[in-house]
Order: sequence, then C-alpha cells, then structure tokens
Amino acid sequence: MKVSLNIAREYDGFLFLAESARNPPILFSHCHEELELNLIVNGEVTYVLDGRSYTSGRGSLLWMFPSQEHQLINRTPDAEYYVAVFKPNLIERACKSRAYRELKEESPRRDGLLRSILKPTQMTRLESLMEAAMEGSIDADILNREGGFGIESDFRYSHPDPDALNAGLRYLLLLSWRYQSEMNSGAESHALHPSVRRALAFLSEQDENESLESLAKRCGVSAAYLSRIFRRQVGIPLSQYRNSLRLGRFWESYSQESSRTLTEAMFAAGFGSYAQFYRVFREAYGRGPRDVLN
Repeated sequence: MKVSLNIAREYDGFLFLAESARNPPILFSHCHEELELNLIVNGEVTYVLDGRSYTSGRGSLLWMFPSQEHQLINRTPDAEYYVAVFKPNLIERACKSRAYRELKEESPRRDGLLRSILKPTQMTRLESLMEAAMEGSIDADILNREGGFGIESDFRYSHPDPDALNAGLRYLLLLSWRYQSEMNSGAESHALHPSVRRALAFLSEQDENESLESLAKRCGVSAAYLSRIFRRQVGIPLSQYRNSLRLGRFWESYSQESSRTLTEAMFAAGFGSYAQFYRVFREAYGRGPRDVLN
C-alpha cells in the first residue's frame, strides 16, 4: 500500500523521535516515495519486509527504499528511534558522486532490509546531528501522535527554520550512507512461517474481529499452533497484535471523521467495550484516552 506522508513543499523531508509510550502504532504494510531512515537509540523494533522479520536494537541504522513495502509489527515498551524521510528531489540534489548513487534507486542492490550496526562514536555523532536538526520543532507529544502520517486529516509537519532542517537532513543523509558503506552489512532476518504471513495479511486488510479458530482455519493451521508460532516469530501474543491494530484504526477513525465521538470510533475500531479500550490505550500510552485527547 503506497501512502502519502503529507510533507509540505518547503520541506525536503522530516525528522522526529518516535517513542513507544507516545507514538500510535502504524502497523499496516506500506511504502512511500520518500527514502526512510531509522536510527534505534533504545529498546528493539521489529519490521516485516518480503515475508521476513527483522529485529533491531540500539545502534542499528535501517534503510527502507521507496519500493520496499514494510510493516512495523512489534516494539519493546522502551523503544525509541529516530525516523527521517528524504524526498526524491533532496536525494537528487545531494547525491552527485558514484558513492551515493544507490540512494537514487527505488530498491537497494541487495535483497531485504539494509542495515548496519554503528560504532559508538558514529552513534553519538548521528544522535547529536538529529537532535540539533530537530531543535525548535513541534512538541514531541504532537509529533509522536501524528507519527509522520498525520493522524489528524489536516496535520502537516512543520519546523521554525525549514532551511536549517533541510540542510540538516542533507548532511544526515550523506553521513549515514557513508557509515553504511563503511560497515557494508545487511540485516539478519528470519523467514516467517506461511501461517504467520497469512495472519498478518488477513488482520491488516480485513475484519479482525473473527474468532481465533476461524482465523487459524483460514491460515491452514490449528488455533493452538497459530498462537504459538505467532508469538515465537512476532514476539508478542496474537491478541496484543490485534489490539495494536485496533488502536491504529481508532486513531484513524476518530481523527478523520469529525462527527464521530470517542465511543463511536472505539467500537468502529473493533473494541468490544470501553473497559477493554481503556485498558489497551493505557497500556500503550501510560494515560487514559480522555487525558490524551482533551
């Protein structure tokens, strides 16, 4: 699924620090015309790409190219990671020499997710650069709530000094790729069992309120086996993954349909009761829904 990141013309991309405790889960498989870079600074993050899962911890530099449909499927509660995206026109202007030619391509020259594990000095330098580029940016709560996609239909990323941000993004892109080239490493991955791949697809694209037994039957395995293999390969129980999807659908429904009340959006997202919704929301964000939304 190709999505628009709603980046205004004056920006060559955007940059923010995603935090599990504040950032709504955007769990559907997607891609976009911008090149995406993640720098993991705490905890672990797991993506699925081309039927394989990739778990990365602190010091990991991850690249998602425009043609690579990727899906965030799990984050540890303490996960923090910078997300930077770069528009094609920035890449075209910045990357003149052969050393950076691959950044102009739709996909990397090797299969799978491109990743490197940074040296401590490299990690410190990139963190400092990203922090400096973000200086004066939108409040962290808002950036995490919007998550780049814009939970609110009229949200647009902004920065008090677009020229400084664009200059920072350009240098960040070139320095990060230099480090990637020096390490020359890919990402260790694990092939997902076909039943897990089917479950992820069904849950993301169709009504996820069906029973576990019904879902397992569609995936060609027993309910007990699907629960076991899903937790082992994804890292969280199937029920927790479902609740994360519901949270994502709640944010989309609540923000894009102004006439909908919180309760209506909650039921439309698949929650069976306010008690269930409140528990899941508080576990994800540390506060109740009315505290966050008011």
